[in-house]
Amino acid sequence: MTFTAPSTFRNNKLELVEADFVIVGGGLAGTCAAVTAARAGVKVVLVQDRPVLGGNASSEVRLWALGATSHMGNNNRWSREGGVIDEILLDNLYRNREGNAVIFDTILLDKVAQEPNIRLLLNTAVFAVSATDGNRLRSVEAFCSQNSTQYRLSAPLFCDASGDGIVGFNAGAAFRAGSEAAGEFGEKLAPPAATEDRLGHTLFFYSKREPFPVSYIAPSYARRDIESYPRFKDLAGDSSGCRLWWIEYGGNRDTVYEAEDIKWELWRVVYGIWDRIKNSGEFEDVECLTLEWVGLIAGKRESRRFDGHYILRQQDVVEQTQFPDAVAHGGWAIDIHPPEGVFSAEKPCSQWHSKGVYQIPYRCYISKDIENLFFAGRLISATHIAFGSTRVMLTCALGGQAVGMAAARCVNRRLLPAQLLDRDRMRDLQNRLNAAGQSIPGIPYVMENELMRAAQVSVSSALRLERLAPSRLWRSLGSPIAQLLPLDAGILPAVTLTLRARRSARLTCLLSVSDKPGNYTPNIDLAAWSREITAGQQDIEIDFGAIEKPAGYAFLIVNGSADIDVMLSEQRVTGIVSVFNHNNAKVSNFGKQVVDDDIGIEEFQFWTPERRPGGHNLALGLRPAPDAFGAANLVNGYTRPWLGCNAWVADFDDPAPCVTISWDRVRTVRGVRLHFDTDFDHALESVLMSHPEDRMPFCVKSYRIRLPDNTLAHVERNNYQTLRVVEFDRPVETDALVIEVDHPSTHVPAALFAVECYAP
Repeated sequence: MTFTAPSTFRNNKLELVEADFVIVGGGLAGTCAAVTAARAGVKVVLVQDRPVLGGNASSEVRLWALGATSHMGNNNRWSREGGVIDEILLDNLYRNREGNAVIFDTILLDKVAQEPNIRLLLNTAVFAVSATDGNRLRSVEAFCSQNSTQYRLSAPLFCDASGDGIVGFNAGAAFRAGSEAAGEFGEKLAPPAATEDRLGHTLFFYSKREPFPVSYIAPSYARRDIESYPRFKDLAGDSSGCRLWWIEYGGNRDTVYEAEDIKWELWRVVYGIWDRIKNSGEFEDVECLTLEWVGLIAGKRESRRFDGHYILRQQDVVEQTQFPDAVAHGGWAIDIHPPEGVFSAEKPCSQWHSKGVYQIPYRCYISKDIENLFFAGRLISATHIAFGSTRVMLTCALGGQAVGMAAARCVNRRLLPAQLLDRDRMRDLQNRLNAAGQSIPGIPYVMENELMRAAQVSVSSALRLERLAPSRLWRSLGSPIAQLLPLDAGILPAVTLTLRARRSARLTCLLSVSDKPGNYTPNIDLAAWSREITAGQQDIEIDFGAIEKPAGYAFLIVNGSADIDVMLSEQRVTGIVSVFNHNNAKVSNFGKQVVDDDIGIEEFQFWTPERRPGGHNLALGLRPAPDAFGAANLVNGYTRPWLGCNAWVADFDDPAPCVTISWDRVRTVRGVRLHFDTDFDHALESVLMSHPEDRMPFCVKSYRIRLPDNTLAHVERNNYQTLRVVEFDRPVETDALVIEVDHPSTHVPAALFAVECYAP
């Protein structure tokens, strides 16, 4: 076939695409926004300029996704992000517990491919926008390098989740770059004067061991002066290049327009590091190592941040400001890096933790200038200091879900994003997010449907925590251990522990609570108890006396010495966890956060859990036993521990745990929504870090839904997800439903946070 020369220049193929919602950027924020909106019935176009989804979480960069759990190194209990991102991480755990980044790519692509309402455009970069007038977008222009096609994507609503903010920038939206001066927002961590400094980029690499020696000749552009920089003094021959997040550069350059120059400098650094490891003679057992992979693009931390209707500040993060329009939460430390990166003499980062999670308001996700533009990801409306926390991927993903649900409400009601700030519309948005698993801190899910208002909820049994059964496991009290317990209001219970002492030694116990409801930092001591323990094994009862406390979590802190061991239990119960005053240097946890200057940061001790198979509870008895696990929790609106356990937990000895939903007359039921326990206290790093199990041990694996005549309406035998929405093949007419749940194991009783029946 021959194509003759035209009289004018040719144009690329142009495809016109119309949708309800166009999302630019396929990182975790954009992906979760797309899936959330699509499931709510919105026609979505998801535009991604890379060949895979995930952004920094993808196999192109290979950074593990984290958020409020912070490697389980902070005091944010049960804080892992819910909703679609939780679903993705649990899929990844089940299919990819070893953390293979390529498999995580497929999980993200599969999640999007399963949604018929999403059109995915990979390798497609947006480069221009058009507007109907000065403050409303009409379309964006994009080009795919792989099929030489230009797209004009039109919609009533847009989301910029592109990281650098290509849509917001081209549309003329106000943005910020660098750090604000301390006086602008009253942020004590900010510098005295505004700067252009930002966080830099990081480039990862992999090594691999061969069964034979491998030589290495560095490229001409590799740096030859690696040993002259202080940060490289701790390099080891077996250093994993995908854990060296501090190979960072570019914060003192323009991280948008000089991104390629920054990447080249990072290549020079990485190949210089490998040259030193292989050829300097300083490292042992490196002869058989080969360089398996080096990132082709750098992981970018910071560029532009766009102004919304509210700008999140340091004080909001530290003081945990409560917002009427809260739609997401954060909990990573305020994590600031020196702009020179690897070439700085300063430590790689400064991480300042809050005592608990903080809310992020909806106003941070909508442009103050462009009426139909949402923001999601690291570019949301925040100061440079607050951005130090909000920028991490799971926090970005949670915000993306909020944007996706908000877009669906706007499409269905023909509203603009800011119109959802109306009080009743915001409550509706928050409720729909919580129903989908968002778990906005401090904002319960209100089951407003008529079926649940008229229902009676009963259970076959409810655990009374009289004891956590003894085992053959012991732990030294050379360092303190604390048991976090949901206790009733009123008199403190007496506690029985089993000890063995090699010689006489003193035992001290404290009953402590947090100074702020919903936090898990034991900084108020309610009662103390101390006794000399004689040698040998013995049961001791700790009676704190008639001291009253409000309902909520309390810490039983047990201090002893290396001469005393305390017995542990193999039983694990929803909403019960042991914590330790341990260090976790990777998140700047050194046992206590110490503040030398007035920087607007609080001092406190860290009490953190251990990863399984560790982290056993104390074997203990409680008298009287707290009544914290009853049926009322199933409809109280909280789908994770918050001020209390919030779950129905069956008795260990219940042979057939079940929940019965009944009505005074026959009703039509379309389906059931169930919120299970997948241990929101456990971090689920997406790649590079393996996990000890392929499903959370608290999660009910098998359950059945029956009608009163024993007819089986639904059965599931391999559940590992938090949220299960069971939609019957056709609505059932019944005056009751029975939900039978099997205990996950002999050591873990069946638990359920919430159950909701809904009508057609």
